[in-house]
Amino acid sequence: MVTERFDAIVVGAGPAGSAAAITMARAGLNVVLFERGEYPGSKNVMGGVMYGRMLADVLPETFAQAPMERLIVEERVWMATPSSAVSLGFRSAAHGGPSGPGGAGHSGEVPNAFTVLRAPFDRWFAAQAEAAGALLITGTTVEDVIRQDGRIVGVRAGREGGDVYGDVVIICDGVNSFLAQKAGLQRRPVEPSEMALAVKEIIALPREVINERFAVRDGEGVTIEVYGSVTQGMAGYGFIYTNRESLSVGIGALISHLMRTKITPYALLEGFKQHPLVARLIEGGQPQEYAAHAIPEGGYEAMPNLFGDGVLIAGDAAMMVNGLHREGSNLAMTAGRLAGETVVQARARGDISAASLAAYRDRLEQSFVLPDLRKYRALPALADRRPELLAIYPQLVNEVVEEMLTVDGLSKRAKQKKIWRHLRAARSPWQVLKDLYTGWKAIR
Repeated sequence: MVTERFDAIVVGAGPAGSAAAITMARAGLNVVLFERGEYPGSKNVMGGVMYGRMLADVLPETFAQAPMERLIVEERVWMATPSSAVSLGFRSAAHGGPSGPGGAGHSGEVPNAFTVLRAPFDRWFAAQAEAAGALLITGTTVEDVIRQDGRIVGVRAGREGGDVYGDVVIICDGVNSFLAQKAGLQRRPVEPSEMALAVKEIIALPREVINERFAVRDGEGVTIEVYGSVTQGMAGYGFIYTNRESLSVGIGALISHLMRTKITPYALLEGFKQHPLVARLIEGGQPQEYAAHAIPEGGYEAMPNLFGDGVLIAGDAAMMVNGLHREGSNLAMTAGRLAGETVVQARARGDISAASLAAYRDRLEQSFVLPDLRKYRALPALADRRPELLAIYPQLVNEVVEEMLTVDGLSKRAKQKKIWRHLRAARSPWQVLKDLYTGWKAIR
């Protein structure tokens, strides 16, 4: 290890790092992949939804062998008060596809979205990098980068003989990346308003109970995101995702808001589980696992520089999360693949300077990654500045819907007048228009 030199060094065996390692190893490069956990996925608490197209782009022949839990056929959004929720949803038979004996799609068709448990998935994904020829080293923290003549030429790992050299280093070590700062890519410290803390429980339930409660068949799954009162005035949301024989149940909020309210993540999760509509879905379940993890929420405005002399960065370490659309793993896999392709082509040209590696950003611009993050660049600041909007409007929507659905002898015209008076008292038309305009500006 001390004297061996690699064509490329990848730090972090999550979706971004493994995608990069697979891409480069399949192209014939000599790649080492470092993971600080005991095994890939041991330190991740992602909610559990991944996307088929981006996985198939990395592994077109073997993506269907991934340890998928359930294919997502229905996605719901709840706008919740303490005792009710208005639900919006979309269900598609086409998203389910043929189901294999393992409970998820294994027909070779590319699924739109599927749930995973990250420990088995990350292990499997990293194993694909090993099968392609990459060297996986686990239980090792990369503490620093090594520079020569102003460019990065390797990394310093926290173990005996830990200096490892390579032509290019790809940083994929997660949110608030220590290495990004060491490499000079991170322009400033990540602010508490640019990170969320998510807590999650895996709750075991029999397969047939999940099928009945969520109205699905074997292999089919449902996602539920819950906004409103469950975050107790903070910017964030709760989630319930179906696995084969368990539910991923969790909630997250901006760290800056948790600091302000002094609400503990554990208390936030317990309150979410006690919501009457959530409690019915998890009733009788046995908690198997509890974990907490920081998630990047700063988006485009908080991104570090994406490349330098001998270095690239991808995934959570690069703030590549689209919180509005619950997308992170797909951005990570795509960015990791594009980083790997950039390195392969740069080495083929014999030029691994920053100017050559700048092609990585061009590739990200031509993909969906940077266009999507740029589109929502103003949303993180709005969420931090105006968290009350996530409480006010779910409450108002619930009150309106409940009034219209309550049959109490009032005429519908009288109900409409009653609703209008209530809305004007709660939020003036001018305030509503102002809020709508502010929201539109943040997502246009």
